[in-house]
Amino acid sequence: MNTGTVWARDMLLHALTVSSGAVDAISFIALGKVFTAFMTGNIAFLGLRVAGANAPGKVAILTAIAAFAVGVYLSTIIVLPTEGSGMWPKRVTVALGVSLIPHVVFLAVWLASNGQPSSDAVHVLLGLWGFAMGMQSAAVRTLHVEGIFTTAATATIIYLAGDMAKWPTTVADRRRLAGVLISLFIGATAGGLLLVHAHIYAPVLPLVISIAVVATAASVFREPRKSQ
Repeated sequence: MNTGTVWARDMLLHALTVSSGAVDAISFIALGKVFTAFMTGNIAFLGLRVAGANAPGKVAILTAIAAFAVGVYLSTIIVLPTEGSGMWPKRVTVALGVSLIPHVVFLAVWLASNGQPSSDAVHVLLGLWGFAMGMQSAAVRTLHVEGIFTTAATATIIYLAGDMAKWPTTVADRRRLAGVLISLFIGATAGGLLLVHAHIYAPVLPLVISIAVVATAASVFREPRKSQ
């Protein structure tokens, strides 16, 4: 396995994690305390709502969950034919490219509302980002990089803590797992800072990062042309 391509893959995964960290920070703060990447939190919120406790609205929660599931489904259809065929199959890049569409539409709706969306627009925005994060999650999952999901940290912490106890992994594996956790923190911090200091431009960050990832992946992991 080429060290350079492994490094490139890991950097792209870290970048996607920064993007999803920013997405969740922005959606949680600006879209009614609902996550668009971290579905575990939304399931917990839904349980609290059913129990009559203080929690986000059911429609908002279900919108994010349903959109995420649809994104996973579509992305899986796109990448499944080439799953396991390489370190970063072309179809993974295609799926991430399709996920840029809801990112762009999200930004358009956000700018149109001057960063202060109505309740109906909030549901649309939650659906758009939930869909994008679902597509990203499914695309990354097919890469089969152990412990890496880019949209959730729980499994990564489990892998990292467990491997530190057993110490069976290589230094590169531990660095990759720790890097994802740091990236998620950086993304959430950056998203929060943008909301505070440049509210209207906050969603630009995850979009720009995602575009950069797709462009880089298309270049670095370009599949060789088959000879005639």
